Amino acid sequence: MNNRQIVFAERPVGPLGKSTTTLVTSTKSVCGDGEALIKVAMLSIDPTIRTWMNDAPGYLAPMQLGEVIRGSGTGLVVESCNPHYKVGDIVFGMTNWQEWVLANEENRFSVVPPGLGLDLATMMNVLGVTGITAFFGLTDVGQMKPGDVVVVSSAAGATGSVVGQIAQARGALKVVGIAGGPEKCAEVVETYAFDECLDYREEHLGRRLHEACPEGVDLYFDNVGGEILDAVLANVAMHARVVLCGAISQYNATGARRGIENTSMLITRRGRMEGFIVLDYASRFAEAQSELAAMVHSGTLKHREHLVEGLENAPEALSLLFSGGNHGKTLVVVDESVQLG
Repeated sequence: MNNRQIVFAERPVGPLGKSTTTLVTSTKSVCGDGEALIKVAMLSIDPTIRTWMNDAPGYLAPMQLGEVIRGSGTGLVVESCNPHYKVGDIVFGMTNWQEWVLANEENRFSVVPPGLGLDLATMMNVLGVTGITAFFGLTDVGQMKPGDVVVVSSAAGATGSVVGQIAQARGALKVVGIAGGPEKCAEVVETYAFDECLDYREEHLGRRLHEACPEGVDLYFDNVGGEILDAVLANVAMHARVVLCGAISQYNATGARRGIENTSMLITRRGRMEGFIVLDYASRFAEAQSELAAMVHSGTLKHREHLVEGLENAPEALSLLFSGGNHGKTLVVVDESVQLG
């Protein structure tokens, strides 16, 4: 049986182009001792994939030309020569962009517990990397406290929308989102129950932030970097915490990146700014998943998935994250027959 794969063909300059990736067909791998053969069901499309395409150092090495595009996903174990995996298990890990993958010592997968009462797309969104990132970024890195004024950029996105809802559930005084366009701003307020949402495409974001948060921003969860980060830094409260989760506004930059100018506010307001990677919390994922699942079942946590059908459409799905054409968590359905039991 063949294995369709999307491989890295050309380093992009700016946004992805048609020549960035190529769809190829190879022979499906054979399951050997200590391995498990996994049928890929669904791919998680995340902005960090774009950073791995750059020939630059990061928390993981850059992808090399000719490699299958790196990314996480879920799948079904169809054959196992490893006691950790049983045939029929749904697993999560680095599937990469392909139809079949081997679990082995170098590429380990987590078995998804049965009986969650959630479908696969919801599990990948809220209980997957994005939901866990939101949870630990807000609670551990941001050290959110009841009564905080919380601001979240990319608030209509998979991570940002969860951050705001956790903040509301934990007693924030006010939760303000930042998103692009009136439709997404309305979604942030009406669907995700933020108190307010500011459109970054409109002028004078810094002034509007001050009007929305007249006593300053206690906790800012940053997913975009650049000018939006700078505008929030100009409005931080005493002892503010700025959580650096992503910098999507910079990932397609082709020239010199604009520096931020308002870092001195962290001095005068005795604030701190800290970055993190969700893998730092791998040993505690179950802690976040338990609380997030309870919030979903109670109706406290609303979520939205943007499903793209077909492996061949994964590059276009990634581009949606940068054009703003997605709503919620973007996932690519590789095999719709695989379901979470």
